[in-house]
Amino acid sequence: METTHRPRFLMASDFDQTLSFHDSGAVLAELLNVRNFEHKVEGLAASNLVQQGGELAYLIRHDPEFRGVRREHLEEAGRRVRLKAGIRELASCLAELPEAEFSFYVVSAAPRQIVESALCGIVPPANIFGTEFDLDPGSGEVRAIKRVPAGYGKVAVLDELALATRTPLERIVYVGDGSSDVHVMLHVNNGDGFTVAVSENSQLARIAHSVVLSDSAFSVLAPVLSRMLNWRLGRIRSLFERYGFNLDAWEQERTDRIEVSELEYRHVS
Repeated sequence: METTHRPRFLMASDFDQTLSFHDSGAVLAELLNVRNFEHKVEGLAASNLVQQGGELAYLIRHDPEFRGVRREHLEEAGRRVRLKAGIRELASCLAELPEAEFSFYVVSAAPRQIVESALCGIVPPANIFGTEFDLDPGSGEVRAIKRVPAGYGKVAVLDELALATRTPLERIVYVGDGSSDVHVMLHVNNGDGFTVAVSENSQLARIAHSVVLSDSAFSVLAPVLSRMLNWRLGRIRSLFERYGFNLDAWEQERTDRIEVSELEYRHVS
């Protein structure tokens, strides 16, 4: 029997302020009663001591107020992270598209334990790449930093994933929100992939193919389906409704301003 070949795509997303509303470092700092977290991060950024995005990892390893961080703190911080709506539906939709095979990964400089805890039951742990710590097997305390996917570190992870999944560079989608995503977005653009920014960060706005401003993570599908699979608006609207959302408004400019609301009843066939 003849089988239909589905083109393979890879979508990778940042976590902090891309799939969530706040920085996971701020959530962890609040849990530990650490004050002036933003000031500490700004100081590290100004000193150029660490790559953008890697500030929390540095603080956990070197700042006295963070030195008591254990695995349970990271996991609890993940449970407290406020996620954007539509992440579960986004992951399900990508796995179920009939005419394309999408692999969905999260690549973030946030500690892996935080991201795994926050996305438990939504994204498999094997599809999550975050900062890796060497944890003491007895106390659970952080002994060393093994890997930080920030800056060029995200580029390395994305290249590894593309090789492992045999995904051509032109079929890679990257979604991010901040300055730490600049390197990986430029890398994806150079390979003729597709980049989506979910904030009006001035650096990203200049290089991302699309800027999507929405409180729903599901919204990033609109420009992806339109520009990579050539779907028309009516078909995209129907897909949104299938997963329980109304596509209330979509201003298709360089910045996609999308409003999504939940249907009165939700049914996924």
